[in-house]
Amino acid sequence: MAASLDGFIARKDGRVDWLETIRRVRRRGDHGPRIREAFLKTIDCYVMGSRTYETALSFEANGLGWSYGDTPTFVLTSRVLPRIRDTVEFYSGDLAQFVNGRLRPAFRTIWFVGGGVVSAECLRLGLADEVRYSILPILIGDGIQFFEKLDRDIPLHLAEVTAYKSGMVELRYEVLALRRRALSEHRLKAGDQCQELSNRK
Repeated sequence: MAASLDGFIARKDGRVDWLETIRRVRRRGDHGPRIREAFLKTIDCYVMGSRTYETALSFEANGLGWSYGDTPTFVLTSRVLPRIRDTVEFYSGDLAQFVNGRLRPAFRTIWFVGGGVVSAECLRLGLADEVRYSILPILIGDGIQFFEKLDRDIPLHLAEVTAYKSGMVELRYEVLALRRRALSEHRLKAGDQCQELSNRK
């Protein structure tokens, strides 16, 4: 998710005109676009809320193209929205059941595009493994927050920081609870393997 320095992903009315900042300040020699393009190729499917989907539709209507290519895209909504391509599918229901029962068995890398409500819900339900936060060099004063209405603390582990000549900074955080769980499961498996070797001896 891209956000302003003061933590907003859109203005109160949903406009993201300030994203043009990154294009105006981009300088020669910034390899950010190539790095991001390589990363996008690793994504197997996208999940987004209805407002993010409508923003993507407005970008396409203004000649900026469809940002998600031919990658399967799932839109979380209970509203009736235009389906502009075969790769788009709408879903309304239990998010955890959808992710764990439908998406995880079919896709290795599931990318939640947002917006704020969807991002917060993923963290609240323990569905997110990591958070990627791109900070743009602009303050907009007010708007829609990156994470809306979190009901508890979510500890994170800073895994990577990348600064670009454009002034943008990308942060990659691992969700600490899931990281600890993965390490614990790894140790448990390693312990089982050691026990098995010991039994064989």
